[in-house]
Amino acid sequence: MKSFLFLSFLFFNSLDPVFSQSNLLESVKKNPGEAINVCNKFRDFNSKGISANSDKAIEYVSKKNNLTPVNAEIFSIYVIGLHCPDII
Repeated sequence: MKSFLFLSFLFFNSLDPVFSQSNLLESVKKNPGEAINVCNKFRDFNSKGISANSDKAIEYVSKKNNLTPVNAEIFSIYVIGLHCPDII
């Protein structure tokens, strides 16, 4: 019984990143206005020679949306893919 509970715990914990990524994509889809604001900030970064994939841009997204750096990078990819493919 203990091994079943332990394996169940491990299984459900391993699903958390999958659900997190799905939630990030949904948040981008449901908040296009916010995504456009992020696009505009990325355009501002680009005009200064800073890539949207740079540490500075990821830190901006992380702080603005209260995300871990990894989730901020995933969020940025979703925003760029859905709303501003012209961003580099």
